[in-house]
Amino acid sequence: MRVIIVGCGRVGAALAIQLAAEGHDVRLVDRQSTARRRLPPGFPGAFHAGNGFSRPVLEAAGVDHADALVAVTSGDNGNIVSARTAKETYRVPIVLARINDPRRADIYRDLGIPAISSVRWAVDRMHQMLLHRHLATELSFGSGETVVVRSPLPAHLTGRRLTDLDVEGEIRVVEVTRAGRSMLPGHGVLAEPGDLVTFAVAATALSRLRGFLDKELGT
Repeated sequence: MRVIIVGCGRVGAALAIQLAAEGHDVRLVDRQSTARRRLPPGFPGAFHAGNGFSRPVLEAAGVDHADALVAVTSGDNGNIVSARTAKETYRVPIVLARINDPRRADIYRDLGIPAISSVRWAVDRMHQMLLHRHLATELSFGSGETVVVRSPLPAHLTGRRLTDLDVEGEIRVVEVTRAGRSMLPGHGVLAEPGDLVTFAVAATALSRLRGFLDKELGT
């Protein structure tokens, strides 16, 4: 996957290093040529000095054939312009942007651009780690309003239909791993000892899910 990262600060550099290590084609854009110092020696990706909302700069980085663009500079306005240019002008399939001011989330939402708010993400993660430490968050969506968590199913739920754990609009069982094999549980599938269950959960419903599991977790 070809990924263009606009902004080679701590977030952009860390993301670039991780993606490059996974074998992706990474192209970084930053106004400051010195920002490349955040990349390790021998970094396999490309670095382009210039504004991330400049079409010539984006084109030099290969935006015409990019699979994704991530705008993670320290400036919200620049991130919005970069993301919008990638989405509307170059039709990049996946466009993500960082929000430094959560009050601007509506702007990104109206443009159809998923945004990550540093402040909101940090607050949500710390909240989850403090109050729901037994629920391992695998993935989050939007600004953390919906999360995917995995948990061993406690013994007191053995024999229950897995779909009985669904709560409309709050909790849904999306997968179960049983004896090392994954499956999507149908309506009649019963919980068995050792099941590892994946839930899609509204962040506001984590306490409710925890209530289903606490009896065996000892909290």
